[in-house]
Amino acid sequence: MRFEYTDGKNEDFIGLCHSLDDFLNSLVGGEENRADYIPYNALDDIHDVIVVYDEDNPIGCASFKKYDNKCAEIKRVFIKEKYRGKGISQKLMTKLEGLAKNQGYSFFILESGEPLVAAMKLYYSIGYKVISNYGPYVDMKNSICMRKAL
Repeated sequence: MRFEYTDGKNEDFIGLCHSLDDFLNSLVGGEENRADYIPYNALDDIHDVIVVYDEDNPIGCASFKKYDNKCAEIKRVFIKEKYRGKGISQKLMTKLEGLAKNQGYSFFILESGEPLVAAMKLYYSIGYKVISNYGPYVDMKNSICMRKAL
């Protein structure tokens, strides 16, 4: 496995984000059922990305964007199905947390939800705690927001 640091313009990252969107659509019964979330997943303001490769094959990604001077928001975490359950997401999150910490961030926040069982299990297992919904997710009852000190 190779972990490559890049940005939101990386073609492999963009392709993985499309795969993530397809996965989310299948999980919730179509894009129309997650339409409220789509505007908050644009790649325009994502500058910090890690793509995971199995040889030259992109198999996963994670990114973050600035939320405020001390806090960054995790975005677009995804591992292709064939590679899930092998500890790759934990390594990816550790590297992402290190990158944010090196940039001076003290906290990570994220938005997830109950249908994302594996993601929620991962976040709990690596120390994320549920918080009140923040920002655009305040009135979204299906959102679960989390935070971790870096």
